[in-house]
Amino acid sequence: MATYQYLSLTPESLVVSMLPPEDFGRYMAVGTATRTSGQAMFFTLKDGFDGKEFGLEEAKKRCVPHADGEPKHSVYAAVYRVLERIPLSAIESLWLITAHGRALELKPGEASATAGWKYHLYRELVPLHPLIASSLGPAEFVRFLTDKANPIYVPKLCFVELELAGLATDPARGNADNLPYRNLEHIRDCLGEIGTKRVKTVDRLSQQSLMYRCIKGGIHIGDQDRTMSFPFPSIDDLAENHDAWWRCANDSELVWSV
Repeated sequence: MATYQYLSLTPESLVVSMLPPEDFGRYMAVGTATRTSGQAMFFTLKDGFDGKEFGLEEAKKRCVPHADGEPKHSVYAAVYRVLERIPLSAIESLWLITAHGRALELKPGEASATAGWKYHLYRELVPLHPLIASSLGPAEFVRFLTDKANPIYVPKLCFVELELAGLATDPARGNADNLPYRNLEHIRDCLGEIGTKRVKTVDRLSQQSLMYRCIKGGIHIGDQDRTMSFPFPSIDDLAENHDAWWRCANDSELVWSV
């Protein structure tokens, strides 16, 4: 049987599996029992990625079918500082899995235009998890946070931009009727404090689950040299071409706090 290599974001880890992406996502979200456990997000890695630093070949040797012929679901090759050690060139696509196991694949592409957006709201996914307000666009944001000249930096960062509606241009008076965030006034205050400061922490430890319908432009991963973007489909595209995933995602997000 074929084996697949995954960079999981929930939690951060390098996993080898005999399950193809949709089945692996269902397993990560729901498990082997018929109960819901939570979202999953992971990158598929290209076949050419050797992963010598992680002992990936040894993990593959342990990834064999069970005695009854059932495929091996997962063998963990690494669970510590994984993202920073995987080159961006090894990343193939991003999979977003709902809490009920529905899968949506996002391919690399051009980041959405940010012209006219004065403010941004970012949820860092790996290796840190805060919610950040910023005046920087996605590429500038990742370069700023991975800059070794800063007192605090990370080698590589994966993050998502969240919807701000009217707050993207006017935090104090912008229309936010469709934003489901519980701490909306706090977000307004944090955005209003951005002047010469380029980033402002909204929440130091944002919750692990991600409200998919609040993704603004997409999910980004990068370092000082390069940023990869995985554009999120428009609502019309989701409704027309990914209806089952979209309905499941919204059904799982009745209660929310960023």
